[in-house]
Amino acid sequence: MAQNQSDDTSTAPAGPPSPKARIDGIDAARALAVFGMFVVHLGVASMGFLSPENYAWDLHGIVRGNSSALFALLAGVSLAFMTGRTVPAAGEPLRRAIARILTRAVLIGLLGAVLDVMAVPIAIILTYYAGFFLLALPLVKLRPGALWAVAGALAAVGPFLSFALREAFFPPQLRSGSVPTLTEFFLTGYYPAVTFMVFVVAGMAVGRLDLTATAVRVRLAVTGAALSVFAYGGSWLALGPLGGLDRLVAASGPELTGLTPEAAADPAVAEQVRYAVTDHAESISGQVPTDTWWWLAVNTPHTGTTFEIAEAVGQGLLVLVACLFLCDRFRIAMYPLTSVGRMPLTVYSGHILVLAVVIGAAGSAWASPWLLEWFVLGALLFATLWRLLVGRGPAELLLGEAANGAVSLVDERRRTSGGRPGG
Repeated sequence: MAQNQSDDTSTAPAGPPSPKARIDGIDAARALAVFGMFVVHLGVASMGFLSPENYAWDLHGIVRGNSSALFALLAGVSLAFMTGRTVPAAGEPLRRAIARILTRAVLIGLLGAVLDVMAVPIAIILTYYAGFFLLALPLVKLRPGALWAVAGALAAVGPFLSFALREAFFPPQLRSGSVPTLTEFFLTGYYPAVTFMVFVVAGMAVGRLDLTATAVRVRLAVTGAALSVFAYGGSWLALGPLGGLDRLVAASGPELTGLTPEAAADPAVAEQVRYAVTDHAESISGQVPTDTWWWLAVNTPHTGTTFEIAEAVGQGLLVLVACLFLCDRFRIAMYPLTSVGRMPLTVYSGHILVLAVVIGAAGSAWASPWLLEWFVLGALLFATLWRLLVGRGPAELLLGEAANGAVSLVDERRRTSGGRPGG
């Protein structure tokens, strides 16, 4: 949601992008992330064109987890753009960028808390998002290689560390909501930092690259494909030939089915127990159970395993490269999508407010067919018209003005205290 404050550019620059050049493909990918969250939040019952009988569950399975991961990945790209783009900022420009980021983090966190009061059945990401911004600040001086190394280390070590800590100190308990406690924010919440900071840091690494260069895009596509193969292939190997799924069934099957260990081992109910375990793996939201380490072999959405993280990053890179390609060649056709991507905070917050009204009016029967399509169409029309008539989205405009005010205060304080600008 944090965005560079640049105007449209009809052609890509010849060299590395200037601080004010905007890349439409990033906006298009951000819009897809927002619409992916629409799909998850509204559910398959709200789909008319697909409907639950016509691939609605397939679409839901594709975007669940991946849309929020792409959202966080693109947040990292935005952070890189705000702090120097291909060359990390230093001195006075860096101090101003940090003031902007801090202001945005505070306001986004407050907005997330306000939206949580709406009591819609959604795990709102904004409060987590604000914390991710703060955690990313120590990394803004790093170059792409170092950022990729940090992201890789977090992806490799984080899931095991999370499992060990939760097993030893943090037994499963009800979550407090979308405004997390510190434990929920780092380990046990809907979007735990131990997982989602991988996406943010990987996005920062992407944002430090020249995304207008064909060679860079090709490398990102190859990396995305390789990560996807690793995620699917590694999880298949661990769960299948290495026997991980059988061990999961033995460890977790009795509790998930309510059967005794002896009854769960009966060949007559083997398929029922196996289905209960695989179905549970598909419904996890945040992190895997801690009854067996074999849960770390799954790659299903929102599990926070190394395989799931690799899959989400890989698919996010592929989506970004595809959007960059499409926006270069079909800029006018992509205009409505990029318009949504230019005001993601407005559209994301707006869909929660509208959903609260829909739920209040319709009650428990709110998820009616074609509701998803109306939400998407409404977002596209609103964002396109607003961009044509006004420019920046209303929430983005307010956020930008607040950030500008914070920078002015910092500059004024430095002048009155006798500080000198850095180089």
